[in-house]
Order: sequence, then structure tokens, then C-alpha cells
Amino acid sequence: MAKSPKLRTVEKYKPPYKLNKFPNNFAVGLGREVVYLLASRGKKARLEGQDWEEVFARLVGADWKPSNVGLDDVVLEQMAWGAKTVKNRRPSTVSKIRLISGRNSPVYSFGDKEISECDPNELGEKVLSIWNERVSAIRKHYKHLRTVVLVKSNDLLELAAFEFETILYPADQYWWQWNERNNLEGYSLSEDRHIFTWQPHGSQFTIIEDVPKERLAIKIQEPPQLDRDAVLESIKFDPSWVEVL
Repeated sequence: MAKSPKLRTVEKYKPPYKLNKFPNNFAVGLGREVVYLLASRGKKARLEGQDWEEVFARLVGADWKPSNVGLDDVVLEQMAWGAKTVKNRRPSTVSKIRLISGRNSPVYSFGDKEISECDPNELGEKVLSIWNERVSAIRKHYKHLRTVVLVKSNDLLELAAFEFETILYPADQYWWQWNERNNLEGYSLSEDRHIFTWQPHGSQFTIIEDVPKERLAIKIQEPPQLDRDAVLESIKFDPSWVEVL
């Protein structure tokens, strides 16, 4: 991929911390949040997209502002993050993950009708252009834009977190083909590596990301589950708190 040029407007504002160098106590704070989640909800506990957005915002001292676009859910001054979660058996060692990155519909955005008859490279260029337009629109408001990913085991006892810069993808650096499932796949010209998948049914756009070795990885000891009656007693619950309308 071509090297990005230096931009004076970006360099004037320094991010609160370097990429993937999370603030002090971030790891303990993340573990604390998940321990509370497991203690209060037990084995049925879930940590999904919006939960992670809220938790991450709290840990870095930012504002949680859920976005329809999904690229600027967390905001701190002139910086924004999109926050995503993905499941994996081994968050601490996984090397690649697939991130669902929105619904890119050429039918909606360009008025295309017969997708199956489109040239795959022309269609892939349109799919990427929708992504690039979204990223460009967000970058008009923020000097820095990142994606922060939480990789989680099914039981939430092993987690990994990492970031990457949310970038534009120049269409002339990729080629596209239909796979056996009639999904469109995008490959980098320089490495001939599979990078994107786009599904005609639902228009789901997926980006395959490398997980950096310098990820934050933690393991959590499973906590005992809170007793519901004990919690209600500790807050002195009274039936008068419930009003039947």
C-alpha cells in the first residue's frame, strides 16, 4: 500500500496515547468491567458491540456517542474510534479476524439493479467507494480516526484488544472475483491477498484484518455469581419502589 503523506493539520493534534499503547490501568479496568459482567449475569453474560463501545469510552475517558455509521462511536476531543467485537477461541494468539464493516449497497448508493451481471472489478470499486465516502465524511470532523477491536472467547475469560488506523482503500490497488458462494471477494494487487468480502444478499461488507503481535491480551479468573436476593437486600429494596399503573 502506498505510504501516507504527512499532514500538518493532523500533526498539530496528538492522540491521547500512541496506537495500541493503551492508558495505564486499561488492562485492569477492562478485566474489572468483565468480572462485574460475569458476576452479575453469570455464564449467559454477553459483551456485544454497544456494550464494548460504552466500556471502552469509560476506560479512556471519552464520550460514548453511538453512531449509525459505526466509525465514530467513541469521541475524545479531535479523535474518534469505531468499536467492534469478534469471537475467537484464542484471542491472545489469533493472527487474523474478519470484521463486519457495514452494509455497502450499490443498489441504494448507485441505483444498480442487476448485480449478478456486473463486472466484479467495477462492482468491487463501487463497494469500496461507499466505504471510502463514509471514512472521508468522518475524517472531516476529527484529526484522528481509529478502530478498536475486542477479541473475546465464548466464556469471556480470555480477551484481546488492539487498534488500527481507519483508512481509505484506493480502488486501483485491489482486484475482485466471485467465489463459490456467489460472494464478491477483493484481493490486494501487491500481495494477492484476500482482504474484503461482500455479500450481495444483505450487502454486508467484511474486512479481514491482521491482529498485531503487540495486542493487549488478558485472562480473567471466573468470579462467583452475585446472589440476586442478597443484592436486593444490600440496596434495601422495598416493594413500594414498584408502582402498578
